[in-house]
Amino acid sequence: MKIYLAGPDVFRPDALQWAEAARKACRQAGHEALIPLDGVETTAAGIFNANIAQIRAADAILANLNPFRGCEPDSGTCVEVGYALALGKPVVGYLDSLETTVERVRSRLGGVTVIDGRPVDADGLHVEDFGLPLNLMLGIPVKLVAGGLAEALASFDKVS
Repeated sequence: MKIYLAGPDVFRPDALQWAEAARKACRQAGHEALIPLDGVETTAAGIFNANIAQIRAADAILANLNPFRGCEPDSGTCVEVGYALALGKPVVGYLDSLETTVERVRSRLGGVTVIDGRPVDADGLHVEDFGLPLNLMLGIPVKLVAGGLAEALASFDKVS
């Protein structure tokens, strides 16, 4: 299977080394990795179009959905996941922990209070409380796996 690797890993200081390790892990699992860093584009529009082309060419998507620069997954990764879902492609997302959204907000954003039976963050905004590790728009259609790349790759034989 050709698997598009979505996630903020392209922003890591060791992104090229990460890409090689990810490519090797995919090969060992019998898959071909499609990695955004493989492109030659340097403009925003060029990178966007190249990534979309890779998603279209992929059989499935594997997405790093760990919190990035805050409490939620990387917004670009969310777009890629949504695009893949719209194309009917299977998506596996991985998180270090499958803690609920309420638990994550509580630990990362300074607490949660309950007002009228609903959890509320420090800014007074309601926190989605369906017992999912991510917003329902990701938590329902994406197969979520606790762990990292290896655990997500191992779950592909269970994706239908």
